[in-house]
Amino acid sequence: MKKRSADKVLPPSWEQLGSWVALVETGSVSAAAHRLEISQAGVSQHVRQLEESLGASLLDRSTRPAHPTASGQRLYEQAHDLLSRAGQMAETVRALSRSKKSLLRLGCVDSFAAVIGPQMVRGLAGRVQRLRLISGINPGLAEQFDNHQLDVLITTDDPKPVPGRECLALFSEQFLLAVPLELQVPPLASLHQLSRQRPFMHYSTRSKMGSLVDAYLSRHDPDIERVFEFDATDPLLSLVREDLGIALTTPLCLWQSRYHAMRLKCVPLSVLRHKGQAYPPLKRTFYLVYRPDELGPLAQDIAAMVRVAVRDLQRQWVAELKLPAELLSVNEETGP
Repeated sequence: MKKRSADKVLPPSWEQLGSWVALVETGSVSAAAHRLEISQAGVSQHVRQLEESLGASLLDRSTRPAHPTASGQRLYEQAHDLLSRAGQMAETVRALSRSKKSLLRLGCVDSFAAVIGPQMVRGLAGRVQRLRLISGINPGLAEQFDNHQLDVLITTDDPKPVPGRECLALFSEQFLLAVPLELQVPPLASLHQLSRQRPFMHYSTRSKMGSLVDAYLSRHDPDIERVFEFDATDPLLSLVREDLGIALTTPLCLWQSRYHAMRLKCVPLSVLRHKGQAYPPLKRTFYLVYRPDELGPLAQDIAAMVRVAVRDLQRQWVAELKLPAELLSVNEETGP
């Protein structure tokens, strides 16, 4: 029979050491088995395996009850210390994971970053050592999240079930029509009629915002011309402010560009008419997408921060921009 390489001795297993420590501390095999919630035969087997692997007698079986030998006492002291430090190591790692993440990479759309980003930075300052806030449009951010370049994604794209991911709905906001202060909106006017008085300013369809508006107009007012198109809210609303156009936008975008918004008139879609009927609401919902194995309970903390920030902003929108409070609704769910 082939001899094992240099008769290599493997170290005792955690289970064997745990059984030995329990046996010494309780004084009997039955008490050790009860503490460990295993059988007495299991404890006895672990002791025999230790004696065989270490080549030493650990129990003086000439006494009743048996007592540890000098070798057994030394093993107990070292095993007790080793198991204690192993437990401390695991708890330290878990506590650090729970309390403070070293780097959090959070991706969100531009309007969210501009309006709620500052509250997020303040709220996460004590929870992470470094925060990287990345803004952009949904498709690019989603790709970064897929490639594990982001830990958290706040998006307005409808969530799709993906193994290893979870999603929390945060809040929804309804679109409204922004028009120049000088423009008189006739009773029962349609978007198409108003677009004849001022050109319609479109968001780029590369963004979720633009694609939502484009799909909405295609269903209800397909004849509205697409002349002006913008990737960002600031230039779009600046033209509306200068009496050069009208646009569908949201409270979050208006607050992001409130320098312009304070000099605009905001018209809820419900007061306009399409073929004699009120326009149906158009809204977008913000979702938090994350990998629970990586983010853990921090996801719920981030969701709570966002909801508190949105309620605070809602009060400001109502007071300063005179927007109806019902344009915004906060999702109170605490689970995916």
